[in-house]
Amino acid sequence: MSTEQKRKKHTFSADPRIISASRRTDIPAFYSDWFMRRIEREVVAVPNPNNAHQVSWWSLAPASVKAFVFWTKDARPMFPHLDQLDSLGHNYYFQYTLNEYPRWLEPRTPHGDEALEAFRNLSRRLGPHRVVWRYDPIFFTADTDAAWHARNHRRIAEALDGYTEKCVISFLDVFRKTAGNLGSACESQGLGGFEGAVDSFTPEMRAFGDEIGENAESHGMRVATCAEAADVVSQLGPHVNQGKCIDPLLLARLEVTALEKKDTGQREACDCIASREIGMYDSCLHGCAYCYATASTDRAHRNARDKHFPESATLLGWTSDDECPPPQMVLTE
Repeated sequence: MSTEQKRKKHTFSADPRIISASRRTDIPAFYSDWFMRRIEREVVAVPNPNNAHQVSWWSLAPASVKAFVFWTKDARPMFPHLDQLDSLGHNYYFQYTLNEYPRWLEPRTPHGDEALEAFRNLSRRLGPHRVVWRYDPIFFTADTDAAWHARNHRRIAEALDGYTEKCVISFLDVFRKTAGNLGSACESQGLGGFEGAVDSFTPEMRAFGDEIGENAESHGMRVATCAEAADVVSQLGPHVNQGKCIDPLLLARLEVTALEKKDTGQREACDCIASREIGMYDSCLHGCAYCYATASTDRAHRNARDKHFPESATLLGWTSDDECPPPQMVLTE
């Protein structure tokens, strides 16, 4: 197939937009070098998760990106690249997950002082408003009941006092791959199972929300939810508010003007404004038992080993920059 024929299968847009990097994998932790090559090439390709032959191309030139939103559990591999992002004039902030769950749930994420100091170092570099603490997803097992979460959250909040202004929480959405992986993890520990659906513990919601909210507020943080319906948020009490992870108010603090258009590609309860994902599923190597984006940790490791090419325009698989359509083929949405 000729390059021109390939181009006809792709769409390309240089319209300024917010880039999410990424809900589908931990780009800062595992693919920061690839990401910076994409910054240097000023373009990235993203296959449709449901149709690998449909590829979208997004300009990463500074004039084409309003801001990057990074999602990570370990930002340290990105530290050496922040000066370059700054020198190019890019705006960005981090959604940074610190759960400190037991190792049978989070086998490969940084833990303890190592994880906390990485978060604090990023906050020292960027400012506390640009590093949002995520404590999610929340679910209950015999080892991690509501009382355990309250103690755990309080300990982390104390360690992050002064280093973030916001804590994002969410309750586990049980997808099929999540149910299988998390169920197997619970069985391996001799536990009966897990609870993720919020309606399974509704009577306890207010007390739980009050404790989490008061923990955060006592350390200078406000609590907001991620992709939770309004009726769920109302049950959590006055200390917890409905939130937007990709948030026009935070972007405005970075001097980014963003249209408050809801991202229709996310879950119904998600209030995030529209962005474009550049990650790919089944590529995160943390191995968290509750992950919705990785069906199999073994598959993710095989993909990272066999299908990740640093020079590729896509995170997985080989896509040449030569396939990028020319500017005259820009399609508007």
